[in-house]
Amino acid sequence: MFSIKAIAISYTSLVVDVELRHLATMAAIVEEGTFGRAGARLGYTQSTISQQIAALEKSVGGPVFERPGGPRPVRITPLGAVVLEHGRDLLAKAEALADAVERFKAGDGRIDIGTFQSVSNVILPSVVRRLRDEHPGCEIRLSEVPEDPQMGDLDLLFYDRQVDGDVEHVRLLDDPYLLVTRPGDFPDGPVPLKRLDDRPMVGCHPTCDQAWMERALIDAGARPRIVFRSPGNETILSMVRAGLGWAVLPRLALHGSDARSDDRLSVHELRPTPTRGIYLHWPATSSQSPLALQAIKIATEIAAEVSADLTERPRPRTADHS
Repeated sequence: MFSIKAIAISYTSLVVDVELRHLATMAAIVEEGTFGRAGARLGYTQSTISQQIAALEKSVGGPVFERPGGPRPVRITPLGAVVLEHGRDLLAKAEALADAVERFKAGDGRIDIGTFQSVSNVILPSVVRRLRDEHPGCEIRLSEVPEDPQMGDLDLLFYDRQVDGDVEHVRLLDDPYLLVTRPGDFPDGPVPLKRLDDRPMVGCHPTCDQAWMERALIDAGARPRIVFRSPGNETILSMVRAGLGWAVLPRLALHGSDARSDDRLSVHELRPTPTRGIYLHWPATSSQSPLALQAIKIATEIAAEVSADLTERPRPRTADHS
């Protein structure tokens, strides 16, 4: 009996000795019927074709064609049939590999992106749209990141603070927190954080930036009463509209919502202003694909546009104390 090791060595030796060009030549001969016509198709002389088939037969240890001579078509041998069957599989895989490499170089590969709610709602749709417009063949896979995420197999990771590990990052924008109440709950204008002490609050689940924000309130002397928590920003705003309590949300979370134009809501700046950073991370130990590099460029550009748009928005009216 053959040992597994012997079989593996024999297979490896055969694969190394058999060249793809020899298999391609063999397939062309079968399809064209003669060495001469195969040579004309491939741009080889007939002697070159014969040399390649001789090299293939030496590698596999036997003849792959019966050569009747003259213009008569060659016939494939039983050994040749086996070689051709598996050779075509190898040629197809080699062609797929070459195509995948070309697609990778052109930016049409696959990219795995980790994201979270605010970025998913505001920044990421534009990133996805531009990537698909520029690289229609690319595959984009998105996943919501948990608390304290890791890069893992991700190509890019959006998060509201820097993550641990061997990663590089860019700070996309600064995202201050704003107070959202019902009209009349507070005077127009900025609200001191201390004014929020013992006030009812509708909050997010205590993960990600929410825990950090609540600590910032406590450090400023404000201990709000959490009356309800929800992971969804729209649900939080709905509860504020209903009068259940107020909310402190990042400016990015309010972007694209109707909070600023909704006459059932009032948006205030806070003093001092708690601010989180929005970061984009990528592995530091591996070279980035052209698609990932383009995604970083696009995300940086879009974040700058979003930041400028948010800065230029009309600020809440400041109370006239004259």
